[in-house]
Amino acid sequence: MSERRDDDQADAPKGLTPSKGHALERSQEQLPVVARLVVEIRSDGKMTVARGALEDNLEGVRVGVEARGSTPLELARALAKSMFELPMLRRADRRVGALRQKVSALLPGAKKRPKT
Repeated sequence: MSERRDDDQADAPKGLTPSKGHALERSQEQLPVVARLVVEIRSDGKMTVARGALEDNLEGVRVGVEARGSTPLELARALAKSMFELPMLRRADRRVGALRQKVSALLPGAKKRPKT
């Protein structure tokens, strides 16, 4: 393993800055935190497992997420699928869909849909 150097940011991926300490401070320019996603990834070389939690600060809901994959792409796909199956995201998707329909109905030339 390579030795970690906190003072050298040259090794950090573009757009990421190594954290000094455990708490991240919120600066004046940053938006408020509305949700948190924490994921731990473990691998034995054959199988990779991602486990974590998603917390929605607006709804006050916390849920666990888990995904498995044998390649990084499989793991990413499984993690995304597991997150989009969460009830909080399905509710948000329905709200956005309903809002989209209401806005579309107000636009000029919108076709009136028959009520079912």
